[in-house]
Amino acid sequence: MISHDLMAPLMFGGLFVFMLIGYPVAFSLAAVGLFFGLIGIQLGFFEVALLQALPERVYGIMANDLLLAIPFFTFMGAILERCGLAEDLLDGMGQLFGPVRGGLAYAVIIVGAILGAITGTVAASVIAMGIIALPVMMRYGYNMRLATGVIAASGTITQLIPPALVLIVLADQLGKSVGDMYAGAIGASMVQVLLFCVYVFALSLLKPDHMPALPKEFRTLTGWPLAAKVLWGMVPSLALIFLVLGTILMGLATPTEGGAMGAVGAMVLAALHKRLTWSLLTQGMETTMRITSMVIFILVGSTVFGLIFRGVDGDLWIEHLLTALPGGVTGFLIFVNIFVFVLAFFLDFFEIAFIIIPLLAPVAAKLGIDLIWFGVLLGANMQTSFMHPPFGFALFYLRGIAPKEVRSSDIYWGALPWVGLQLLLVAILIFWPGLVTSFVDRNVGHEPSKIEIQIPAPEGEGISEEEKKADARKSDAEKASIETEEEKSADDIQKAFGKSK
Repeated sequence: MISHDLMAPLMFGGLFVFMLIGYPVAFSLAAVGLFFGLIGIQLGFFEVALLQALPERVYGIMANDLLLAIPFFTFMGAILERCGLAEDLLDGMGQLFGPVRGGLAYAVIIVGAILGAITGTVAASVIAMGIIALPVMMRYGYNMRLATGVIAASGTITQLIPPALVLIVLADQLGKSVGDMYAGAIGASMVQVLLFCVYVFALSLLKPDHMPALPKEFRTLTGWPLAAKVLWGMVPSLALIFLVLGTILMGLATPTEGGAMGAVGAMVLAALHKRLTWSLLTQGMETTMRITSMVIFILVGSTVFGLIFRGVDGDLWIEHLLTALPGGVTGFLIFVNIFVFVLAFFLDFFEIAFIIIPLLAPVAAKLGIDLIWFGVLLGANMQTSFMHPPFGFALFYLRGIAPKEVRSSDIYWGALPWVGLQLLLVAILIFWPGLVTSFVDRNVGHEPSKIEIQIPAPEGEGISEEEKKADARKSDAEKASIETEEEKSADDIQKAFGKSK
């Protein structure tokens, strides 16, 4: 007979067995949840009434207005991927930086950041820049590993630059504002772009033959024509960035409204580039339908799994396991980041966000960690899932559009230094949390947030009794706000019908 204490570990292990077999994640989650739910009912670990919360949870998912932002931003990215904006940006930036060693690499990084801020999807950036920039880099003697690595890495910046889909999902799973998550990611994404540029600069000094300057025959534009070319690519992009992100950060629009405006703005840009056709709209809608359906199915499956996992006290098992780690907050952060990094070899960011984040968030909150900072930190870690071999999606996208003479080994080896730079960003965020919180504190209408990892002052020193009472009331309110509606519904049912152990 299975003991109650073994149910949570067996359930967690069973999920990974299903996924290693190759069964779709959404159905693996639901199947494992229902299977262990039946076992739990038969063994008397919880009442069958617990399952009555499932319809309410599924309805809550479908009625979640925040998730509407996902199809809007997906449609926006799908349209911009094919509207010709990337070509104009890369052409202008490539000629602007052409006289400099590594100029094309700088152009790819900057254009990747701009595309990330207006598309929010990795595929759009990697495919567009791979088709346009890779042949030019190969023609003018760029090292193959450097060329493939910088294109794949510049595409993954998209995962950290607002309005990235992963930030929307993280905000939803952590129960935080999308606007605050966007604000917190600004500093981290800027540092990531800076790290990439510094690496290219250092490599241009150490191995100048790997990234020669472009010859004059390629630089066909100078003076005002070059400025006009750069502006034609930059101005509409910056206008769309402000339309989407500016309105959200200033509190003028919700993420869903910002996404809707972005979708309309993407169609306007496509019309300006004379590429707005029924075929383009149809392709964009098909992509949007496919990605949105995948997200909803994974979310429904994770809801089934999460309810049963709580029913067998899996949340308490995870909490006890992680809070007992040596090193307190530091030990927790080191373990979580290593754990997420390893999982990213096998799971994409949607799966990690829906399966793992709900288990980690309550523990992080209990340890006094700011959840916005925690979400950005995990977002920076999860972007490595697109880069590290052998399952990085950015590498697959690049392999699909790269010429035949580009070897897969060059793509994989070329990705490794950039994965190291992404992990360096994770370390910087851990040791410099203000890189996230300072931007959140400046966000309009947001109460400043702090990460409680400093050593507290001696109890009672310099604090009046009234201040102590106020702090206690504030702490109670913050703790109460952490518990999600899903947790409440499961707790209410369990309280009503009880558990027999």
